[in-house]
Amino acid sequence: MARAEAASVPVRAGTVLGVTRSSGRLSHYDFAAMEPWLRLAVPVLLVFFLVALLAGAIVHGINSRNQAMSSATKEVDLVASLAAADIALQLAVRSPGGEAAHAGNAQAYIVAKTARDIIERLVTAGSLINGRLLAVTDQSGSIAAASISDFEGLKLGKILGARQPLTTFADRAGVLHIQLPDGQQALATVRNLPGGGQVAVFQTEVDALADWRADIISQSTMLAAAAFVLLAMTAAYFMQTRRARTAEEVCDKVRERVDAALDRGRCGLWDWDIARGRLYWSDSMYDILGYERRDEFMSFGEMNKLVHPDDADLYTMADMIASNRATSIDHDFRIMNAAGKWVWIKARAQVVEDRGDGPHLVGIAVDITEQRRLAELTATADMRLREAVETISEAFVLWDANNRLVTCNSKFQRLHGLSADAAAPGTLYEDLMRLGTLPPVKTELMDQTRLANGRGSGARTFEAQLTDGRWLQINERRTRDGGYVSVGTDITALKNHEEKLMESERRLIATVADLKRSRQKLETQARQLADLAERYLEQKAEAETANRAKAEFLANMSHELRTPLNAIIGFSELMESGIFGDLGNDKYNEYCRDIKQSGRYLLGVISDILDMSRIEAGRINLQPEALEVDSVMREAARAIARDAELKRLTLSVETLPDAAINADPKALSQILGHVLRNAVKFTPEDGRVTLRARVSGANIHLYVEDTGIGIPAEALKKLGRPFEQVETEFARSYKGSGLGLAIARSLAELHGGALRIRSSVGNGTVVMIGLPAADAERRQAA
Repeated sequence: MARAEAASVPVRAGTVLGVTRSSGRLSHYDFAAMEPWLRLAVPVLLVFFLVALLAGAIVHGINSRNQAMSSATKEVDLVASLAAADIALQLAVRSPGGEAAHAGNAQAYIVAKTARDIIERLVTAGSLINGRLLAVTDQSGSIAAASISDFEGLKLGKILGARQPLTTFADRAGVLHIQLPDGQQALATVRNLPGGGQVAVFQTEVDALADWRADIISQSTMLAAAAFVLLAMTAAYFMQTRRARTAEEVCDKVRERVDAALDRGRCGLWDWDIARGRLYWSDSMYDILGYERRDEFMSFGEMNKLVHPDDADLYTMADMIASNRATSIDHDFRIMNAAGKWVWIKARAQVVEDRGDGPHLVGIAVDITEQRRLAELTATADMRLREAVETISEAFVLWDANNRLVTCNSKFQRLHGLSADAAAPGTLYEDLMRLGTLPPVKTELMDQTRLANGRGSGARTFEAQLTDGRWLQINERRTRDGGYVSVGTDITALKNHEEKLMESERRLIATVADLKRSRQKLETQARQLADLAERYLEQKAEAETANRAKAEFLANMSHELRTPLNAIIGFSELMESGIFGDLGNDKYNEYCRDIKQSGRYLLGVISDILDMSRIEAGRINLQPEALEVDSVMREAARAIARDAELKRLTLSVETLPDAAINADPKALSQILGHVLRNAVKFTPEDGRVTLRARVSGANIHLYVEDTGIGIPAEALKKLGRPFEQVETEFARSYKGSGLGLAIARSLAELHGGALRIRSSVGNGTVVMIGLPAADAERRQAA
């Protein structure tokens, strides 16, 4: 390590071969030294000039814009003042009758006529230019005349915007910057007219700045042209300086490319001046060894210290070249790098006679450390491969493309009775087989399978049974280089296991046969089940057809019965009222009332049957809408108030203000009607019926509570089904069809709700109707 540090004296060379440049300097060298500063100064000065020019143009543009806006403001104010004064003068001339004459449609007509004349004069005089608009309103604030006819009839506030203060303050506001309803910025002012009208003049900032934009565009064009000329001159300057450096760049590129090639190939150039005892290395050689160049040349002794003493001696080599015993060298040796490690170098050099400079040994040095390492790794891998081949349990042999032995293990030698000397690498296959003895084979099973590429001679696998009972499986394969590899494996245990497997297979085949018979039985049963299912579907279809026929029959019969019942009820009402004369006996009046009540009851039963049949047939078309819970509950209570009053029942309603139900009005009326009528019907006299509502999540629950007779627990399950009643037909105290609760439950479920009943015998019944609230989506989101 100390020797390497003492010898690390490399420096930088001027050329590839270490030939230094002349120390003399010409005048253009002084200019070349200043050229980097000039290349930096010229762009800086150019950028400074362009920035100053651009800043001046920006300041000028801002000032001219402010002047343009100021001029536009004054012109808008002047046009508004002149137009207002002119209109006021014309109104005074055309309406000499005073204030009384200014009222009504006459005043509006005069204002409109005068405004149009003035607008025409202003347009002719050029006052309404660059998008400047004028509008005159009447006493109501509507535009009577305007420079754009589309504005006439509109409100001035709609044109100028609802938030601007001009229409309120008028003359006191002056000229203001406002934002029009379409989003544009504008200058606007308003002047009041005698009699209540107003004059408005406004101009968008885009139109007011039109001349300023044209001026800015022309100045920008001139500025761009000047910048282009300056940039072109600067580009020409740099092109000239680049051409002046072309010669030097060519030399630099050649040197850089040679150095790059040497660096990439891990090579270095040597130039050994034997007469002077000094050595030149290229930069790539220093990079290989990790040293830094400190001088152009290194001494003979310094180089000799870096070389491994067992590999080379530079003194002996120099003596051989000086005595003409050698004209070239091709030698591998080790040299120490900056980290103190040995690097293998392969040097190839040739003696070159230089006139007046003596002999030079010029050549190239290549870093072969990696190749040396790979060779060592290859030797190690070969050794490990031989050991692996020896340790495997099979007989292994490898032949080359010429049928010569490459390697084999001891198992192969024992199998063929070969000695270690006879199984030498390079022995022909025929010679080796003559020296050995093949084991006797009792049975040989050939496998005719060839390689996948289809060649006739390639790989084969066969099994052989030896006389001692052992079985061998021999696999022979071709290698990529045309060689041949053979592996013999003892498969005696596999053969024994194979026999056991064959016996198991025979037993398995018998079991499979039994399973096939069982599967046939199962298939027969499956076909029978399929037939039963098909008959079930047919019977189900017949039942559904009969059910639809029943529903249609009930609907038709109900419709046919309602027509004569309406006539019976109507005639009984006429007879009871005596509109065509007295019946003559009070008993007849009682009979008419009975006929009317019975007809209405029968009509209600028929209507329930018709509704139930429509529900079962799926012909109900609900149209939900938001219904106020308060009004729905009061309307339902009002419908049964008369019946409750006849039985002296207390009917109370607990409403739910500010709540709404999403339901069909007619369907909801039916639901509450059926449930409330049942509550009144089954509640004894002096009882109580309560209707209340509560909010439950996204639903609203309506509760109907009564103090009636109650319902047994075993009867609750069948309530809500069509024609189902608590009492039997032989012990019935209350009349009814048993369809009310069924219709109510079906309609509630069609709404997406539900109907629940809770009852206690002797204490009363509570019916809960749950329906979706009108704001259910908002409640769920909350």
